[in-house]
Amino acid sequence: MTEAADVPGQGWFQGREHRLPVRVYYEDTDFTGLVYHGSYVRFFERGRSDFLRAVGLGHSDLLDGDAPSAFVVAELALSFLKPARIDDALVVRTLYEEIRGPRLIIRQAIDRGDETLCRAEVIVVCIHLDGRPRRPTPRLVARVRPWLAPPSGEDG
Repeated sequence: MTEAADVPGQGWFQGREHRLPVRVYYEDTDFTGLVYHGSYVRFFERGRSDFLRAVGLGHSDLLDGDAPSAFVVAELALSFLKPARIDDALVVRTLYEEIRGPRLIIRQAIDRGDETLCRAEVIVVCIHLDGRPRRPTPRLVARVRPWLAPPSGEDG
């Protein structure tokens, strides 16, 4: 039996925003001791994945049923603002903004305390397992919809 303390944390929600704490380890840094640029991509991936887990839909759940699906990153724009360093305690902030056809539009940031170190604008595409785009399943839409930005003109 697995104890609750043995299960990795999946973060929490503050309003619509999902927050995931991450620690910078030696493996995340380059030879200067600063976080390697590719590590930010991994931290952002963890934020998006744990957002889904937190709303009750892990990636393995997407493979279940008679219409399995997955995600691919179609666009990823990063803005590096300040460096993170070994041993830093960071928070990955994730906002699922909108679903447009097969696309999910996501905004993310990595903070150290009150400082934003890196920002990401991400578009992921829901696909069939053969790689063809597809609309997200009704189950996925139902789980994510409460966290999306309200349509223009509506108060959230």
